[in-house]
Amino acid sequence: MGNSKKVIVRNLGSVDFEESFKIQKQIQNEIIDIKLNNRKNNLNLSSPNYLLFMEHNHVYTLGNSGDDKNLLFNEKELDKKGIKFIKTNRGGDITYHGPGQLVCYPIFDLENFYTDIHRYLRDLEEIIVGTLDHFGIVAFGNPNETGVWLDIGSKNERKICAMGIKVSRWVTMHGLALNVNTDLSYFEGIIPCGINNKGVTSINNELSQKVDLKKVREIMIKNFEKKFNVIIDS
Repeated sequence: MGNSKKVIVRNLGSVDFEESFKIQKQIQNEIIDIKLNNRKNNLNLSSPNYLLFMEHNHVYTLGNSGDDKNLLFNEKELDKKGIKFIKTNRGGDITYHGPGQLVCYPIFDLENFYTDIHRYLRDLEEIIVGTLDHFGIVAFGNPNETGVWLDIGSKNERKICAMGIKVSRWVTMHGLALNVNTDLSYFEGIIPCGINNKGVTSINNELSQKVDLKKVREIMIKNFEKKFNVIIDS
């Protein structure tokens, strides 16, 4: 691949999870087609990379290795609260998406950077840690759990950002969900990520004030730019 690495940023606003899946899959397939064509024709070109930002309407999503038992609401309760339940193809267990949460789906051809999924996940965690640091929140990746956490090892250990990905031919989809102004009561309907006895939090909850999602997104984009050494095209 060539050395020119660009990331195209798209802010899609409020998007249903099902629609976001279609958008991601279409872009992922397009990137795979481009890289295969480059190889077929011996072209030393980088395939494109995307950062998709959005908010979802209320939904619980279950990863392909997840356990249905971690959904605590029955169908009647889901209908009453207006929450969808969707099984999807990402890694990880169950999580919640909803308004006030900043969802980021990097659709990267990792062959433009490195072919190491473990490193990719750790880099995503570091990007979120750096973003939270901007707001004075001290957070860490957890050596035992994917995602970003506060007060690891204490009785008050809590997750602020969930992660789950799917990789095909080294092209990623899905990604991360950072609780910014999220209504945390919706997490009461699940065992988040299948982990008992650990809480969830948000930037709003930690700072006791609402935070502009646009500002969080801008900081996160800058951290992606630094971590992956890319040129942002927005």
